[in-house]
Amino acid sequence: MKRLMVAALGGLAGGILLSTQVAGPLLAQEDARNSSVYEQLDLFGDIFERIRQNYVEEVDEAELIEAAINGMLISLDPHSSYISARDYEDIQVQTRGEFGGLGIEVTQEDGFVRVITPMDDTPAMEAGVEAGDYITHVDGEALLGLTLEESVDMMRGPVGSDIIITVVREGADEPFDITITRDRIRLTAVRSRLEGNTAILRVSTFSDQTYPNLRDGLQGLIDELGGLENLNGVVLDLRNNPGGLLNQAIRVSDAFLDQGEIVSTRGREPQDGERYNATPGDMIEGLPMVVLINGGSASASEIVAGALQDHRRAVVVGTNSFGKGSVQSVMPLAGDGAMRLTTSLYYTPSGRSIQALGVAPDIIVEQRPVVEAEEEGEDGRPTRTEASLRGAIENSSLTEDELRQLEEERAAAEATSNLRNQDYQLAYAIDILTGLNALGPN
Repeated sequence: MKRLMVAALGGLAGGILLSTQVAGPLLAQEDARNSSVYEQLDLFGDIFERIRQNYVEEVDEAELIEAAINGMLISLDPHSSYISARDYEDIQVQTRGEFGGLGIEVTQEDGFVRVITPMDDTPAMEAGVEAGDYITHVDGEALLGLTLEESVDMMRGPVGSDIIITVVREGADEPFDITITRDRIRLTAVRSRLEGNTAILRVSTFSDQTYPNLRDGLQGLIDELGGLENLNGVVLDLRNNPGGLLNQAIRVSDAFLDQGEIVSTRGREPQDGERYNATPGDMIEGLPMVVLINGGSASASEIVAGALQDHRRAVVVGTNSFGKGSVQSVMPLAGDGAMRLTTSLYYTPSGRSIQALGVAPDIIVEQRPVVEAEEEGEDGRPTRTEASLRGAIENSSLTEDELRQLEEERAAAEATSNLRNQDYQLAYAIDILTGLNALGPN
């Protein structure tokens, strides 16, 4: 009995000793951490009060606090920021596909504003702004030292007013100015058309309109061809698409997938991760696809390209995408404002992170400048074929229907050749689909 009591007392003493040796330092560390945070907050309050009392000009306290909040957020990464009440309303309008401005998607690098992409049929695109351009000045005022939100605010203004931006472009010897007239931006999320028997789906942005536009546009092209059996395939053009709504990227991917994961997101804690899977049903029933991307393809565009590539559902053609693989949650705050905070990262079905790497195309194809088609025999020498030789034997082995089909195929080839002079990457994509169809369904 005495031995048991001694053992119990020894265990109790050991437990007390262990708790003081382990838990004690942990609690001390937590107290030190909290003390440090409170000291920093006291420092912030001290600086705020000194600015308010001693700055050379009277300051607006609300603006000062808003600037401090924004500075805290943008120190985390280029995509976290404070959103004022006015800007928050603008964001809600943008997701519906209509807003005012220049029509460019931008980020911030090394203190300068970098153009991710100009949007289709907007003042910026018409004025010649290109993906990768750096904007250094607005109306002669330098942007260096300003936050991204402040720089964007400088580019806003009344519809119909002019703005002069100074651009630094790779390959240009000197910075140059571009004058743009501000306008209300009305984005058409998806434009659809036929090139021969190939459906071209040009997706400009991922807004609420994207999937309905794509579904209706594709079905219209199928009806125009007289049925799915007459369709060669689809080119999904995501070039210069800055992204947008995650749910729309998932729906567009799902439109061409029967099963499997589309994208996953992973946050700081394992339980914060989510996976999004495809549902049965492929709108084109397995017909070949090509996805076009470039350095202006970002975020939601990269989700779609990565999903279709990983499932070997499409050949991805073009140049490496932008690499914006982070997820921003917009959290409403008091005073009708909000904050945009990076909360997780995107991963493709194979587990690849898009962040800072982007999607690498299966076939790298650089875009070529627009060129005028050369006239046949331009060098003064006539083009010679067997048919042009005097006394050549005529080919009488073909029926009228076969001759007609031959002429149609020749006309389609010439149309693709002409397209190659205007949009080399798109013509290359159509050539791939033509080749895949030539091999047959197997």
